[in-house]
Amino acid sequence: MTAKVENGAEQGFTLLEMLVAMAVLSLGALALLNLAGENTRTAGAMEQRLFASIVAENHAIEALTAPLPPALGHTQGADRAGPETWRWTRRVSPAGEGMLRIDVRVAGRTGGTIGEATVFRGPP
Repeated sequence: MTAKVENGAEQGFTLLEMLVAMAVLSLGALALLNLAGENTRTAGAMEQRLFASIVAENHAIEALTAPLPPALGHTQGADRAGPETWRWTRRVSPAGEGMLRIDVRVAGRTGGTIGEATVFRGPP
């Protein structure tokens, strides 16, 4: 804001006005930095889910396309995809009428399920 002094000269912003403007500007900058950090964290989580899902789908497709049906029960293993090694568990159970239900779950470093796939295989 500008104000006129009696002799016609203009006066600049006051110190208080400058401090308020800087505070508003810094709050906006902090919000943008927080948003950028959140985007980075979300991208990392999406990358993990993508690789885990790829591993799960690969094992499900292998079980579907193998010449012989997989044995009933649990099978475990580890595969490398991207920058990590993923632990997978495949559970094969009867689904009725000669069909098999094949569940594949993939865990990351934390041990929780990140990706999974379920397929059904018909009788041979």
